[in-house]
Amino acid sequence: MNVKDLHTVYFLGVGGIGMSAIARYFNSLECKVVGYDKTKTVLTEKLESEGIEIHYNEDVDQIPNSIRNKEAGTLVIYTPAIPKDNKEFIYLSEQGLKLWKRSEVLGLISENYFTIAVAGTHGKTTTSSIVAHVLNECDVNCIAFLGGISLNFNSNLLLSENPTTLVVEADEFDRSFLTLSPDIALITSIDADHLDIYGDKDSMKNAYSEFVGKIKECGELISKQECIEELTIRGDIKVSSYSGTENADVGVDNVSIKDGSYYVDVNAGGKAVNEVKVGLPGIHNVENAVGAFAIADKLELDHQKIKTALGTYKGVYRRFETHVKTSDLVYIDDYAHHPSELEVCIKSAKELYPNKKITGIFQPHLFTRTRDFIDEFAESLSLLDELILLDIYPARELPIEGVTSEVLLDKVSIVNKRIVSKDNLLEDLFHSDLEVLLTLGAGDIDVFVPQIKAQLNSTFEQVDE
Repeated sequence: MNVKDLHTVYFLGVGGIGMSAIARYFNSLECKVVGYDKTKTVLTEKLESEGIEIHYNEDVDQIPNSIRNKEAGTLVIYTPAIPKDNKEFIYLSEQGLKLWKRSEVLGLISENYFTIAVAGTHGKTTTSSIVAHVLNECDVNCIAFLGGISLNFNSNLLLSENPTTLVVEADEFDRSFLTLSPDIALITSIDADHLDIYGDKDSMKNAYSEFVGKIKECGELISKQECIEELTIRGDIKVSSYSGTENADVGVDNVSIKDGSYYVDVNAGGKAVNEVKVGLPGIHNVENAVGAFAIADKLELDHQKIKTALGTYKGVYRRFETHVKTSDLVYIDDYAHHPSELEVCIKSAKELYPNKKITGIFQPHLFTRTRDFIDEFAESLSLLDELILLDIYPARELPIEGVTSEVLLDKVSIVNKRIVSKDNLLEDLFHSDLEVLLTLGAGDIDVFVPQIKAQLNSTFEQVDE
């Protein structure tokens, strides 16, 4: 199937971050794009303003006739988050229609372009968005499908005229990344996650080796040395390493912090590029930037242009995003939902604000993830000075007996900790002594971000008066 021959595309679950990027792509091709989602959000409203038709009730009659009549040039895309008892899902399945996963469609789209795929348990959204920004600034005509809203593009989709290159975030969930056959693959990390899918880390590691096996003949793999050592790699694949802390083919020297930004000397291809600015906090983001530099170097882009582009990178929505910053109060929101991500985020806040109390509001995401990593979650959350814990966000899961926020809270070693309901969260914060506040999690905690920001700004103004 050639995606450029399609005239109508229907989305079951159009409002997800990955699905919405594909919806925008087909909309740009002047296809008729229609979708269902359970809840109206800021993102779905933006999609509607761009001309995409969305409904929020399960209604078979709102599925386009061309889809129901199985016309040529039509496509149905669904997200695994759609319940199997969804009326539209049942109807489309019973009609014998082919329902495509998002990842399968990305695979179809990628067949038309030189493809750069960024995979990894952590850092893939930030790294892929840095790659997209750098290529765009270096005049590479590209398309990028991102797993977050880039603050440079104000979108999860980058489009350019006459694109030749595709940048895509390769998601390991449900083995989705195995639908891609990239020319260049970058792997940021292979920490255990999604054990509800994989069972154990060895199975997940094997999936990453399968992903590497999908790299095109004589293609490139770029990763950290510790990941390379865990992978099975074909002999024709060119392998190189990158790091923000260790010796590597592309690495850094002379790390310093000035005015809240990292500056590093990048060594790439035997050449040094001095005083490269990385405007995001944490050595992990230095490493993400170095990975993007390594990809740009493989494309033989000008090193000074790469340096300039990195200096103008703004970040991704909900990746250590600062909403309030005064001498007395700082509020940062982050998508961290894995113990390693929490550790990095909290340590980054401590690094930037060493003499301030760090309060974290954490919403665990998924019962299985909480069960599988409960001790690791407790260890990471114990880095906080104060913990406000919300109930577990179930997403696609049903509750698991014995897996609760109360059990997790008991394992956290700090004294200043409590569970708060979402209904009482704003009231609790109003009476809290806050210096640096973090909201953390991948569920619906982001709904509270504008409310928390408004309350903190209002409280600060009242105190200031």
